[in-house]
Amino acid sequence: IGQDAVGKSGPAQRRNAGLGFVPEERLGHGAVPEMSLWENAFLSGSQTMNLTSNGFIDIKGSVKYALDVVAEFNVKTPGVQHAANSLSGGNLQKFIFGREILQNPGVIVALQPTWGVDAGSAAFIRQSLLDLAAKGAAVLVISQDLEELFEVSDRMAVICEGELSESRPAEEFTVEEIGLLMAGISAEGEAAHA
Repeated sequence: IGQDAVGKSGPAQRRNAGLGFVPEERLGHGAVPEMSLWENAFLSGSQTMNLTSNGFIDIKGSVKYALDVVAEFNVKTPGVQHAANSLSGGNLQKFIFGREILQNPGVIVALQPTWGVDAGSAAFIRQSLLDLAAKGAAVLVISQDLEELFEVSDRMAVICEGELSESRPAEEFTVEEIGLLMAGISAEGEAAHA
């Protein structure tokens, strides 16, 4: 990407730079609902997973990639030819996470990673994030679930009214302090925007 900010780059350039992304909205943003799982896998992995050949879709490679995601992330589905909207919320979320993680990103941004999924899927997703971080990837989790944030975070910061607090080690925060910062009140009890 060079000297340009990654925010000014397109999706292909961001993926080539090693950036992965899991949006908050599974259907419509994370996956095209009516497209099959292998087609959805192709959409995000076409370049990083080399799923094209001479300008054509490598269907066999795309299907294999989707099958790898299903197997490694324990996604319950009758097959990768089925539409994304045929999966339960937890299984679709595991598929989206797996699709991103198998691309081996250097940085991954996950918005509300376990929102609306069952406890087993949530635990699996959280562990996947921890495993990716242990391999050296930078993992940015944006969530309102404080329990989740304390479980997966080394460092934490709070956004309130568009302002980002100072990042500190997670163990230095209490739930109460996070709540105050979310309300715009500093640790000293003063309004942050007085």
